[in-house]
Amino acid sequence: MSSLKVLRAVDYPRMPWKNGGGSTEEITRDAGTGLDGFGWRLSIADIGESGGFSTFAGYERIITVLQGDGMTLSVDGQHTRSLLPLDPFAFSGESKVSCTLLGGPIRDFNLIYAPQRYGARLQWLSGEQRFFSEAGTVMVFSISEALEVKVGNSASQLDRHDCLQLDGNTGLLEISVNGPCCVIELTTR
Repeated sequence: MSSLKVLRAVDYPRMPWKNGGGSTEEITRDAGTGLDGFGWRLSIADIGESGGFSTFAGYERIITVLQGDGMTLSVDGQHTRSLLPLDPFAFSGESKVSCTLLGGPIRDFNLIYAPQRYGARLQWLSGEQRFFSEAGTVMVFSISEALEVKVGNSASQLDRHDCLQLDGNTGLLEISVNGPCCVIELTTR
Protein backbone atom coordinates (compact mmCIF):
# COMPACT_ATOMS: atom_id res chain seq x y z
CA MET A 1 0.00 0.00 0.00
CA SER A 2 1.54 3.29 -1.06
CA SER A 3 1.47 6.49 0.97
CA LEU A 4 1.61 10.04 -0.39
CA LYS A 5 2.53 13.06 1.71
CA VAL A 6 3.51 16.68 1.16
CA LEU A 7 6.42 17.93 3.25
CA ARG A 8 6.38 21.71 3.78
CA ALA A 9 9.64 23.69 3.81
CA VAL A 10 8.55 25.67 6.89
CA ASP A 11 8.51 22.40 8.88
CA TYR A 12 11.99 21.07 7.98
CA PRO A 13 14.09 20.56 11.13
CA ARG A 14 17.52 22.22 11.22
CA MET A 15 20.43 20.07 12.37
CA PRO A 16 24.19 20.63 12.71
CA TRP A 17 26.61 19.29 10.14
CA LYS A 18 28.47 16.13 11.05
CA ASN A 19 31.74 18.13 11.01
CA GLY A 20 30.22 21.03 12.99
CA GLY A 21 30.89 23.57 10.22
CA GLY A 22 27.32 24.61 9.52
CA SER A 23 23.73 23.42 9.50
CA THR A 24 21.28 21.61 7.29
CA GLU A 25 17.52 21.60 6.89
CA GLU A 26 16.51 17.96 6.68
CA ILE A 27 13.69 17.41 4.19
CA THR A 28 13.14 13.68 4.68
CA ARG A 29 14.88 10.33 5.16
CA ASP A 30 13.96 6.67 5.17
CA ALA A 31 14.97 5.78 8.76
CA GLY A 32 17.25 6.51 11.69
CA THR A 33 17.79 9.61 13.79
CA GLY A 34 20.45 12.31 13.78
CA LEU A 35 23.23 11.41 11.37
CA ASP A 36 23.00 7.64 11.79
CA GLY A 37 20.96 4.75 10.52
CA PHE A 38 19.51 6.16 7.32
CA GLY A 39 19.55 4.46 3.93
CA TRP A 40 18.84 7.75 2.15
CA ARG A 41 18.36 11.39 3.14
CA LEU A 42 17.35 14.62 1.37
CA SER A 43 18.46 17.97 2.77
CA ILE A 44 19.22 21.63 2.05
CA ALA A 45 22.50 23.08 3.34
CA ASP A 46 23.52 26.69 3.78
CA ILE A 47 27.21 27.20 2.96
CA GLY A 48 28.43 30.59 4.13
CA GLU A 49 32.14 30.15 3.43
CA SER A 50 34.56 27.90 1.60
CA GLY A 51 35.65 24.83 3.55
CA GLY A 52 35.47 21.09 4.12
CA PHE A 53 32.51 18.73 3.78
CA SER A 54 31.50 16.02 6.23
CA THR A 55 32.47 12.45 5.37
CA PHE A 56 29.72 9.83 4.94
CA ALA A 57 31.51 6.47 4.56
CA GLY A 58 29.40 3.87 2.76
CA TYR A 59 27.22 6.47 1.02
CA GLU A 60 27.01 8.21 -2.35
CA ARG A 61 26.12 11.90 -2.63
CA ILE A 62 24.49 14.05 -5.30
CA ILE A 63 24.71 17.79 -4.66
CA THR A 64 23.06 20.66 -6.57
CA VAL A 65 23.44 24.40 -5.98
CA LEU A 66 19.98 25.95 -5.42
CA GLN A 67 20.87 29.59 -4.77
CA GLY A 68 23.97 31.73 -5.11
CA ASP A 69 26.71 31.96 -7.73
CA GLY A 70 27.94 28.40 -7.28
CA MET A 71 31.08 26.60 -6.15
CA THR A 72 33.87 24.33 -7.20
CA LEU A 73 34.72 21.19 -5.26
CA SER A 74 37.99 19.47 -4.59
CA VAL A 75 37.19 15.73 -4.42
CA ASP A 76 40.18 13.66 -3.27
CA GLY A 77 42.48 16.37 -4.66
CA GLN A 78 40.73 16.65 -8.06
CA HIS A 79 38.99 19.94 -8.86
CA THR A 80 35.51 19.83 -10.41
CA ARG A 81 33.99 22.05 -13.05
CA SER A 82 32.22 25.12 -11.67
CA LEU A 83 28.96 23.87 -10.14
CA LEU A 84 26.31 26.43 -11.03
CA PRO A 85 22.65 26.49 -9.96
CA LEU A 86 20.67 23.37 -10.92
CA ASP A 87 23.79 21.51 -12.16
CA PRO A 88 23.95 18.26 -10.13
CA PHE A 89 27.24 16.59 -9.25
CA ALA A 90 27.76 13.10 -7.77
CA PHE A 91 30.63 11.92 -5.59
CA SER A 92 31.47 9.29 -2.98
CA GLY A 93 30.58 10.10 0.61
CA GLU A 94 33.95 8.59 1.58
CA SER A 95 35.89 11.18 -0.44
CA LYS A 96 37.78 14.05 1.12
CA VAL A 97 35.81 17.05 -0.19
CA SER A 98 36.15 20.81 0.20
CA CYS A 99 34.37 23.62 -1.60
CA THR A 100 35.39 27.02 -2.89
CA LEU A 101 32.49 29.43 -3.24
CA LEU A 102 32.42 31.39 -6.50
CA GLY A 103 30.85 34.59 -5.24
CA GLY A 104 29.44 34.34 -1.77
CA PRO A 105 27.10 32.15 0.27
CA ILE A 106 25.05 29.42 -1.42
CA ARG A 107 22.25 27.00 -0.60
CA ASP A 108 22.54 23.49 -1.94
CA PHE A 109 20.29 20.45 -2.26
CA ASN A 110 21.68 17.07 -1.24
CA LEU A 111 20.76 13.44 -1.74
CA ILE A 112 22.85 11.03 0.33
CA TYR A 113 22.12 7.31 -0.12
CA ALA A 114 23.61 3.89 0.63
CA PRO A 115 24.19 2.29 -2.80
CA GLN A 116 24.29 -1.24 -1.39
CA ARG A 117 20.68 -0.70 -0.19
CA TYR A 118 19.21 1.68 -2.80
CA GLY A 119 19.48 2.56 -6.45
CA ALA A 120 18.95 6.30 -7.02
CA ARG A 121 18.00 8.51 -9.95
CA LEU A 122 17.93 12.30 -9.61
CA GLN A 123 16.93 14.68 -12.42
CA TRP A 124 16.06 18.35 -12.68
CA LEU A 125 13.02 19.13 -14.85
CA SER A 126 11.53 22.36 -16.16
CA GLY A 127 8.26 23.19 -17.90
CA GLU A 128 5.43 20.71 -18.23
CA GLN A 129 6.62 17.12 -17.95
CA ARG A 130 4.92 13.75 -17.73
CA PHE A 131 6.78 10.55 -16.93
CA PHE A 132 6.31 7.08 -15.49
CA SER A 133 8.16 5.45 -12.61
CA GLU A 134 8.32 2.00 -11.02
CA ALA A 135 10.53 3.21 -8.14
CA GLY A 136 9.40 2.27 -4.64
CA THR A 137 9.97 5.84 -3.41
CA VAL A 138 9.42 8.88 -5.63
CA MET A 139 9.95 12.47 -4.47
CA VAL A 140 9.30 15.76 -6.24
CA PHE A 141 11.12 18.79 -4.82
CA SER A 142 9.77 22.18 -5.94
CA ILE A 143 11.90 25.19 -6.78
CA SER A 144 8.93 27.28 -7.93
CA GLU A 145 6.39 29.29 -5.93
CA ALA A 146 3.48 27.18 -7.21
CA LEU A 147 4.14 23.69 -8.58
CA GLU A 148 1.29 21.34 -9.33
CA VAL A 149 2.19 17.66 -9.13
CA LYS A 150 -0.19 14.91 -10.24
CA VAL A 151 0.49 11.36 -9.12
CA GLY A 152 -2.06 9.03 -10.67
CA ASN A 153 -5.43 10.65 -9.87
CA SER A 154 -4.10 12.74 -6.94
CA ALA A 155 -3.04 16.39 -7.39
CA SER A 156 -0.91 18.37 -4.92
CA GLN A 157 0.21 22.00 -4.84
CA LEU A 158 3.80 22.62 -3.73
CA ASP A 159 5.38 25.92 -2.74
CA ARG A 160 9.08 26.72 -3.06
CA HIS A 161 11.26 23.98 -1.48
CA ASP A 162 8.25 21.81 -0.53
CA CYS A 163 8.61 18.12 -1.32
CA LEU A 164 6.04 15.52 -2.31
CA GLN A 165 6.99 12.02 -1.13
CA LEU A 166 5.41 8.77 -2.28
CA ASP A 167 6.50 5.56 -0.53
CA GLY A 168 5.53 1.96 -1.19
CA ASN A 169 4.93 2.20 -4.93
CA THR A 170 4.61 -1.27 -6.50
CA GLY A 171 3.45 -0.47 -10.04
CA LEU A 172 3.99 1.81 -12.98
CA LEU A 173 3.10 5.27 -11.70
CA GLU A 174 2.18 8.23 -13.92
CA ILE A 175 3.52 11.57 -12.65
CA SER A 176 3.14 15.02 -14.18
CA VAL A 177 4.58 18.38 -13.12
CA ASN A 178 4.05 21.89 -14.46
CA GLY A 179 7.24 23.72 -13.53
CA PRO A 180 10.84 23.53 -12.34
CA CYS A 181 11.52 20.72 -9.88
CA CYS A 182 13.80 17.85 -8.98
CA VAL A 183 12.55 14.26 -9.22
CA ILE A 184 14.25 11.63 -7.09
CA GLU A 185 13.51 7.94 -7.61
CA LEU A 186 14.80 5.35 -5.12
CA THR A 187 14.58 1.60 -5.60
CA THR A 188 15.41 -1.00 -2.98
CA ARG A 189 18.22 -3.34 -4.01
